[in-house]
Amino acid sequence: MIRVLLADDQPLIRSGFRALLDLESDIQVVAQASNGAEALALAREHLPDIALIDIQMPVVDGIEATRRIAADPALAGVHVVILTNYGLDEYVLNALRAGAAGFLVKDIVPEDFLHAVRVAARGDALLAPSITRQLINRYVTQSPDIGTRAVLEELTNREREAVALVARGLSNDEIAAHMVISPLTAKTHVNRAMAKLHARDRAQLVVIAYESGLVSPRDS
Repeated sequence: MIRVLLADDQPLIRSGFRALLDLESDIQVVAQASNGAEALALAREHLPDIALIDIQMPVVDGIEATRRIAADPALAGVHVVILTNYGLDEYVLNALRAGAAGFLVKDIVPEDFLHAVRVAARGDALLAPSITRQLINRYVTQSPDIGTRAVLEELTNREREAVALVARGLSNDEIAAHMVISPLTAKTHVNRAMAKLHARDRAQLVVIAYESGLVSPRDS
């Protein structure tokens, strides 16, 4: 059973998402919050698998709520998915840096929304290749961060290659095919890179790859 926390300051939005999720036999909405402070408290109380969090909320906004959830070791199993009206923007980039596993635009079709919840529950990042390309383009005018580039020196060449492929939006199976290794070995490379870089999930690997200059628009 996938346990979900909904956090949005608009009751109608929360009700709509809950009505959709309640129809699924493998998904349970365990709590609802109207602001980021409530979301954090309810996450600690219920330990959901997924926290669907709106960016713009009163008291504590979605970015700060995400940052606090990601920083709490007791909430390591909570995958934050940001809800936004606007698609990729600076708020979303900041949320990914804060530790979000991905984001969804609120006008998403129901089938894709339910699929996304299940993807996030598996621990996969909600970053489609099209979104990955947009993220890369956002960083194209920025110089690589020297400090971020330095942390990549902790990785082996194969781990660095795996991170670059994650940043291009490839799944473990696709990484395995590209590197001519088994899916299990690909997963091992990705997991070791996450551990060495202290990345909470694949989404943070993507951010590190962009900020370090490991990927460029030519790679998208």
